Amino acid sequence: MSYHLFEVFGIELEYMLVNKTSLKVAPIVDELLVAKAGAITSDVDNGKIGWSNELVAHVVEIKTNGPTADLENLDSLFAENIFEINDLLEPLNTTLWPTASHPLMNPETEMKLWQHSYSKIYALYNRIFDCRGHGWSNLQSMHLNLPFYDDLEFGKLHAAVRILLPILPALCASSPIFEGKNTGFKDARMHVYKTNQKEIPEMTGKVIPEQVFNREDYFKRIFEPINNAIKPHDTEGILDHHFLNSRGAIARFDRNAIEIRVMDIQECPKADIALAILVIEVLKLLVSEELVSFEDQKTWDEDDLYEIFNEVIRDAETTLITNASYLNLFDVDKNCSAGKLWEILYERVKDGISQKHRKTLEFIMKNGSLSTRILKSLDGDFSEEKFHKLYSNLGKCLLENTLFKP
Repeated sequence: MSYHLFEVFGIELEYMLVNKTSLKVAPIVDELLVAKAGAITSDVDNGKIGWSNELVAHVVEIKTNGPTADLENLDSLFAENIFEINDLLEPLNTTLWPTASHPLMNPETEMKLWQHSYSKIYALYNRIFDCRGHGWSNLQSMHLNLPFYDDLEFGKLHAAVRILLPILPALCASSPIFEGKNTGFKDARMHVYKTNQKEIPEMTGKVIPEQVFNREDYFKRIFEPINNAIKPHDTEGILDHHFLNSRGAIARFDRNAIEIRVMDIQECPKADIALAILVIEVLKLLVSEELVSFEDQKTWDEDDLYEIFNEVIRDAETTLITNASYLNLFDVDKNCSAGKLWEILYERVKDGISQKHRKTLEFIMKNGSLSTRILKSLDGDFSEEKFHKLYSNLGKCLLENTLFKP
């Protein structure tokens, strides 16, 4: 079934399993799913929410079980499932942790691929790209799926999404630390994401998708180059171009949706869902052409958007945006920080957001991205003991569905 713009949504949240004693990643998602389903499986149907495995064996994904029109109470639904998962993990001395990166994981020695269904695909990925790296095995995100009905709706949505992608990490960055060190990037997940498929650059492109606004052009400019580049590696033809496409937003023509992938996972579903709602409301504003015409949105080259994106993944909300043409898209006439730009956009769309989610968004805008709060809490102390204390507290935020304040 096809849906019109903003009629329904799909949200996927990824979390890492961590051993309670060692606080190392625990590659036992298969044991978790067996504990729930009674047998080895890659997917669990838990009513309105589903659970599934990922490429690496320590990451579980929980997601809306099909499209939903009700975002208002989705955080509570996710929170109930997180509580149930942690309950099942208790006898295994394991717990869920939030944020987009484990601060101490060494992927060279700790990465373990999922060994069950689809393992042939994962093994092929590993053979081509060597998945022992942060860009493959130490990154958790939220995926936001937005429907389109036909080519016209796809074009409008894709144009709006491309415009917004560069500034999403200003709100969503939660991965400043790799292997016990400050990476220098508030969104280190997206920094490594840019190059984790360098062997076949056609798959990720410039993260910001190319200027394509209909299905035919998308296949010609994005899918065909990917298919041609993968052929020498995928001799059995087991990989699908919908999954090979790794841009920051991908077109899923198999289900008439665009999937946004540049949003780091937060400390709890309350934060994730509020951010998703804000992004949706701003996309509605762009699609309405109230701020800028569809034709003007289409003129933006991915290289210019990529330049802004690169600055934002480094400094998140404190990034100074100096591209006057980009700011003019939002009727902003002078240089401002990415955080200030989001405050301006929030003021424009907040009437469409409930008080519950407004409160969460205002907390984030006041206290900064989760990366900023993590670094503030560490206060220059990068000892293992400090990381254990901080990330255990973040795990508590996840379990209680509460926001983190340093």
